[in-house]
Amino acid sequence: MILPLAQMQEASRAVAAPLFAGLPGDCEISFEFFPPKTEKMEEQLWDSVVTLAPLGPRFVSVTYGAGGTTRERTHNTVARIARETIIPAAAHLTCVEASKSEIADVANAYWEAGVRHIVALRGDAPNAGGQFVPHPDGYASAAELVEGLRKLHPFEISVSAYPETHPEALSAAADIDFLKRKLDSGASRAITQFFFEPETFFRFRDAVAAAGVDAEIVPGIMPVSNFAAITRMSHMTGTAIPDWMADVFKGLDDHPSARQLVAATVSAEMCRKLYAGGVREFHFYTLNRAELSYAICHLLGKRPADVAQKAAA
Repeated sequence: MILPLAQMQEASRAVAAPLFAGLPGDCEISFEFFPPKTEKMEEQLWDSVVTLAPLGPRFVSVTYGAGGTTRERTHNTVARIARETIIPAAAHLTCVEASKSEIADVANAYWEAGVRHIVALRGDAPNAGGQFVPHPDGYASAAELVEGLRKLHPFEISVSAYPETHPEALSAAADIDFLKRKLDSGASRAITQFFFEPETFFRFRDAVAAAGVDAEIVPGIMPVSNFAAITRMSHMTGTAIPDWMADVFKGLDDHPSARQLVAATVSAEMCRKLYAGGVREFHFYTLNRAELSYAICHLLGKRPADVAQKAAA
């Protein structure tokens, strides 16, 4: 009997070695958090930092609210990470509703707190659905912000990238050209918006390389802990959700434990495919929860430093 091609491919996958067998843990990882609003949320964030720290992330970053609404909380969180851990801390900084001198004050405060890494973003308008309007005495773009920060201190600077094109970009080519401007202004890497299929990243990586960009492009990974929330976020960012993914999470709203297992499986398989395609750097949007990101990193071969050292001995 001759099997159909699709069935042969499925049979081949079924008998192949386990997806995550033998991975050496040679990838670099980083994690993103948002500043807590309450004491309880601060405890949750710090628990996540403590849980993920042993995996040896090359940095962790903390977001910055529209219009600087979380400025103080962001600074306090980043400063605490820099002060109480050995993880390099990165602070997000935006152009929204701030003059160049105000941004300089924030950047100088970060430098004095021991923070040497900035994630420089233009930022979105404070009102949902509104258009970004530069401060009269501020920076008009992320590229200008990068250039200004480089004049203040020798920060390491990361910027954003959009595999499915920024919603306000005139075209995919124009969006890549602007990414090139940010990197040419002094940024050392770009971290992408989240996406849900590896081919999305590979197409973007190829397009960026074809445009002459040779900087590090790090995929941003968003483990799906709440499908309804991810759907809303994806709509705002222009991120496509594949039909198969909606079907996988259907019926799991009232089964949080099962949803966690499915979420880890979906994200880990995508990361494994990215790894097979040559990706060795991953940035995880944790939403201040450690479990999913930790599980994915474990499957990719990452181990706590002391465990890895004992295994190598």
